[in-house]
Amino acid sequence: MSDASTPASWHANTLDCVHCGLCLEACPTYQVLGTETDSPRGRIYLMRALAEGRVTDTDAIRPHLDRCLDCRACETACPSGVRYGHVLEAVRAELRAQPPRTGRTTRSFRARLASFLLRAVVAHQGRLRWFFRFARAAELSGLRRLARALRILPADVDALVPHVPPGPARRPLPAVVPARGERRGRVALFTGCVMEQVFGEINRKTADLLAANGFDVVVPESQRCCGALLVHDGQLEPARELARRNLAAFADCEVVITNSAGCGALLRDYGHLLDTDTARAFASRCQDVTAFLARAGLRETPARFAAKVAYDAPCHLCHAQGVRTQPLELLRSVPGLELVAHPSAEDCCGSAGIYNLLQRDLASAIGRQKAKALATTGAAVVATGNPGCMMQIAASLRAEGTPLAVVHPVELLLPEPPS
Repeated sequence: MSDASTPASWHANTLDCVHCGLCLEACPTYQVLGTETDSPRGRIYLMRALAEGRVTDTDAIRPHLDRCLDCRACETACPSGVRYGHVLEAVRAELRAQPPRTGRTTRSFRARLASFLLRAVVAHQGRLRWFFRFARAAELSGLRRLARALRILPADVDALVPHVPPGPARRPLPAVVPARGERRGRVALFTGCVMEQVFGEINRKTADLLAANGFDVVVPESQRCCGALLVHDGQLEPARELARRNLAAFADCEVVITNSAGCGALLRDYGHLLDTDTARAFASRCQDVTAFLARAGLRETPARFAAKVAYDAPCHLCHAQGVRTQPLELLRSVPGLELVAHPSAEDCCGSAGIYNLLQRDLASAIGRQKAKALATTGAAVVATGNPGCMMQIAASLRAEGTPLAVVHPVELLLPEPPS
């Protein structure tokens, strides 16, 4: 790690922190653990101490950084504008590049396996599609039930992982979904990696919603995983390579639509990741589907949905992208839908990519807080715009015995199908 005379490139960003502590109550890990070293302020102090050479034992620092969800709630709370997420991701990358001082890794086998799978499988669309074919076969043959019965697959992990949809739901979208009615414009849809395989129907509904409202939807075949999970894991170079491929895939697209908050946050951060004008221009063209439609306006009235709905804001939509009012505005336009207040709508649910698989106890505790808050709303349905949040919230609600449906906002915004 850099010494005091040659501070790391991210060190200057930590100096903006004035240690006011306003971030503490916004931090989900501090809310659960109550320890300063597991708060944004404490982690910034530790990272700064590493850069300045005042702390040299990286093994002592890693667990505190690993426990951070990178939810960015601290950035919303910070009066000094500290870009905490950028600092954390840079430090994680530096720690990955350095061998532990003790000669042994402090990362668990599960974390090391996850890093390998992210790099070798998730980052490669073709391999990921084969993985989900195998996972589907395992479900149909009963292997998943057997693994659960033999406790090879822990019950809490099994509860998090949704059942793999059948093949037709996992097929890539057509290259173009034409606008219906009078054409208003042309957009591109970013389909993601896990989103395509687990929530393919939401991708189809997103394309249908855009087409119903007058937009041609193009789906570049050469697009790749956004790289967000790799960035959170400190694997910046593989993430940069994916980013470059996506810049090429969407080179002629004026608007790129996302329906996954985590993917959208990183696409909009490609300028920082790659530090090129081309990447910054691309990032400025990326929009969450709710932000885009709130600005463009719904031409088609959504189908009637007579139920109480609580909207839960994904961290990487409200904190990282600053999209807050647009989903609420759109949901209020749904006939019959009653939007109910949610006391912790912008609090993290504990998903954070694969955090809930690596930090299971802490993620479960954070998820329980979310489920208990949702139970007080009187809602029958929870709407949230991120696949990881959908899985985590659904699992947390089931664990608390609260039978609420969890949906993506686009599912509530579709018009009545044409007769």
